[in-house]
Amino acid sequence: MPRRQGYALLIALVAGTAALAAVVAFGTTLLSGSRPSAPVTGPEAHAAARHPAAPANSTGNWVATWTSAPVSAEPRTARGFPGRTIRNTVHTSVGGDAARITLSNLFGAAPLVVDQATVNTRPVTFKGVSRVTIAAGGQVVSDPVVVPVAADADLLVTLRTPHGGGPVTFHPNAHQTSYLADEHGTWSTTRWRYLTAVDVRNERAPGTVVVLGDSITAGSGSTTDANARWTDVLADRLRGDRPRGTYGVANQGIAGNRLLRDGLTGISGQGGTGRFERDVLSVAGAKTVFVALGINDVQQAPQETDPQRILDGFRTLTERAHARGLRVVGATLTPYEGYATWTSARNAVRLAVNERIRAGGIFDAYVDFDRAVRDPYAPNRLLPSYDSGDHLHLNDDGYRTLGRHIDLKSLVDAPKSDTF
Repeated sequence: MPRRQGYALLIALVAGTAALAAVVAFGTTLLSGSRPSAPVTGPEAHAAARHPAAPANSTGNWVATWTSAPVSAEPRTARGFPGRTIRNTVHTSVGGDAARITLSNLFGAAPLVVDQATVNTRPVTFKGVSRVTIAAGGQVVSDPVVVPVAADADLLVTLRTPHGGGPVTFHPNAHQTSYLADEHGTWSTTRWRYLTAVDVRNERAPGTVVVLGDSITAGSGSTTDANARWTDVLADRLRGDRPRGTYGVANQGIAGNRLLRDGLTGISGQGGTGRFERDVLSVAGAKTVFVALGINDVQQAPQETDPQRILDGFRTLTERAHARGLRVVGATLTPYEGYATWTSARNAVRLAVNERIRAGGIFDAYVDFDRAVRDPYAPNRLLPSYDSGDHLHLNDDGYRTLGRHIDLKSLVDAPKSDTF
């Protein structure tokens, strides 16, 4: 996987700082005639929640090039980040000739005001104005901004919040370096804040593969800024296979996430069945759903001791995706013997789930992640060369193996099954 280009990012940061300074210095006349957008309420808010990536004034073929599932309210941010600039670094999967962003105040207790936003230093507007107010619990999609977006590249999305508006809606454990700045300096962080999606206009892209997952999908154990998650590897392969019309890849992995239950408060997010509408079905251009959840249901307390409950949860997701005309691919659960929570009884649940997935009838297709990374001489363990060190999460080589193990044709080309 290509590493982030340090000089390019530095140039983008300097340019972004200069652009924001220019707006502050000379933008008084631009802002004085603009009214803050009112929070969306009533039927309009309901429609936006169901289709958050489809503003009425947008045209063309829009697909998600990057996503980040909102996890929780960031600890110790009750006052928000008044007067600070948030610079989210994201890595694209597919390119386009224009972009739009989604900002979320899902876990906020007060309206969130953003008075400046840029994509790679290009100013972003919301219903024609640069200032937007996002209601507590709400989200907003920007107007399209004409900016060239390259595939497989870092993109800098900058936001300024003049007032509090906390707590901050965030995604921890990003494995990507972003920045938080104020008048005293700039600090690096591995948290994405407020930004939950970047869509691009791409007339040739047939759609987006949306991955619902846990820490294995989020990339826990991978090298920061190397873009070595298995979803990054998948995006690279899709570009090589379809250079004239590649799919976007939307990574909706959350470390610690479970299928059937909400995770630990403030850490693991809402369970997969609960966030499926928001984080999967509403993603721009969604064509295929990839489900890579379940290992935390097996190993986290309280553990699911009945494999049928996990399988029924998978089946429910498949039915909901089919109702939207989407194809569903699932993954077997990877081994984790040696991890602190492993027991033979819990492992038996994992094996039973995998056996049923392989037998068919749960998803339209499956990918055998278990077989790809297990030690053939100790199949309940990860292959040592793929182990990040904790016996549950993979290293860069392990994630590369998962990304390469996927049959691209069955992932994006085969028709959706009409039966289970």
